[in-house]
Amino acid sequence: MRAFLASSIGVTCAAALVLPLAAPAGAAPDTPAHPATAGSVPAEASGPAEVPGSTQSLALDPLASPSVRATGAPAAAAAEQGLPERDVQPFSLVGVVWDDVDTELHGTAQVRTRATGTDRWSDWQDLETHNAEHSADAGTAERDSGAARGSTAPLWVGDSDGVEVRVRPETPGESAEPPVPLPAGLHLELVDPGKDPQELPATGAAGADRTTQNPAALPALSRAETEEAAGLAPAAKPYIGPRPRIVTRKGWGADEKLRESGFAYTKSVKAAFIHHSATGNNYKCSQAPSVLRGIYRYHVKSSGWRDIGYNFAVDKCGNIYEGRAGGVTKAVMGAHTLGFNTNTMGIAVLGTFTKSNPPAAAVNAVSKLTAWKLGLFGANPKGKVTLTSGGSNKYKKGKKVKLNVISGHRDGFATECPGARLYKKLGTARTSSAKLQGR
Repeated sequence: MRAFLASSIGVTCAAALVLPLAAPAGAAPDTPAHPATAGSVPAEASGPAEVPGSTQSLALDPLASPSVRATGAPAAAAAEQGLPERDVQPFSLVGVVWDDVDTELHGTAQVRTRATGTDRWSDWQDLETHNAEHSADAGTAERDSGAARGSTAPLWVGDSDGVEVRVRPETPGESAEPPVPLPAGLHLELVDPGKDPQELPATGAAGADRTTQNPAALPALSRAETEEAAGLAPAAKPYIGPRPRIVTRKGWGADEKLRESGFAYTKSVKAAFIHHSATGNNYKCSQAPSVLRGIYRYHVKSSGWRDIGYNFAVDKCGNIYEGRAGGVTKAVMGAHTLGFNTNTMGIAVLGTFTKSNPPAAAVNAVSKLTAWKLGLFGANPKGKVTLTSGGSNKYKKGKKVKLNVISGHRDGFATECPGARLYKKLGTARTSSAKLQGR
């Protein structure tokens, strides 16, 4: 039995999208994420044969709450929604979505899962229910397209074939007011990330990385090689860190038929926002590509996003992964920090770091990645930068905000992300990053 992950804690690191979702040309048709009736949605016939993946979408039903059961009121009077224990097709990542992206889920969402091929069930695990940072900026085409939906953060649970879910509305304390109604159209999303692509070249196997035209990983470069690759003259003496090894989208098995076919760019990369994925810590580093594929599919198929929200991801062993498509050296518009997606990049450390310390390897990888990528755009990891807010729950639209060049998600949005323990390590990351740049 694979280990089950701990509950996600606090507001997660998800993101504001800024472009409309459109089906890529030639993509296979997908079953809608919101079927009219409860039940399993057939797997989509999409993606390369080795990593097909699938999503099951189950409509939630009214559940009898303890008070309803005690009074004998009809089930229709129940404020809770959910599903009792049931067998389902295998999945590894779970979340809850609802129809209206502008509606907040005021309450709790919890799941229990059963490991595939066993009769052992996990304890109840929390899904992060906050939605304010999980959607496109107000007034954008993406927000108004009808594709985006409200959603919890996804939770990685490992190979599972049984599930139970309950969603309870928030009670107003001791007042006589009724609970806040739950959003309409609640569905449980069960994501199978598909099989892993061929085994990646081992770290340091630069020859294997370099020989393929579309490599599974970009090899690490020396500082001189990095400057040469960036087209920088030696006399310029740029502040840029050596490029670290980066597992490409091909390397982690991204199904390019899922995402929006086009790319969006901004003028520069002036700052980096650090996140945690809030998907739990009990994954093996060999499973990180599967975790990424699960998050990617959930962002696109379940939440209605155009691509995975983060520009890069880092696992707890320090491996670095390409996130949103468009080119690792370019200023790709991400969907990671509501109000501050322009001229920035988002880096998600896979895990939950509210009460757990991030591994040193992960913090070191953040330092290496920022030293290189920020260096391409002349940004000082130990410096400050003034950004203009696109609107968030912390800074109104149009407000100019002075932030650290390496900031945590909570610096731009009122959230617990990237977790208190990871946030405390950002000073170390800034110092190490600047040193790698030669500052």
